[in-house]
Amino acid sequence: MASSLLKVAVTGLSRCALHTLPSVRALSLTVPVSQGVPRSLWKLGRLSHVAIAVPDLEKATALYRDVLGAQVSATVPLPEHGVYTVFVELGNTKLELLHPLGEKSPIAGFLQKNKAGGMHHICIEVDDINAAIVDLKEKKIRLLSPEPQIGAHGKPVMFLHPKDCDGVLVEIEQA
Repeated sequence: MASSLLKVAVTGLSRCALHTLPSVRALSLTVPVSQGVPRSLWKLGRLSHVAIAVPDLEKATALYRDVLGAQVSATVPLPEHGVYTVFVELGNTKLELLHPLGEKSPIAGFLQKNKAGGMHHICIEVDDINAAIVDLKEKKIRLLSPEPQIGAHGKPVMFLHPKDCDGVLVEIEQA
């Protein structure tokens, strides 16, 4: 089919123009393009959520529920992570509203530096979190804990150091 298209494309050219065209090599469809590139044992999935640290959880919840009309979850305390969470359903992903729970909350430190709040992290699903952790360590990506922890969705999660991820705190979550 490609050769037919090429013939049609050059039909209107003069004989001189045909002699100046570069030669065209046909691609072999029998050899994969990625030959020689090792396939990863894990892969990224969909965006699970974008987390936003908020100084006033009730106000933020009301904004998404009452003003923007989104469906929001109940407030859930996660003492093991030092946060309260509220999930805002968006259809294709979620927003996670984070508010400090306790004095040692990582969100409290974030809000001290960012008084109005702001984006805290993104969370991307992976199909094999254990393989991802091994691979990321080999690639010198720093992890923020020695082992995966159970996240807000009841699934294993791991946070990747923002300095190794272009300034973004990335959470990977088992799909």
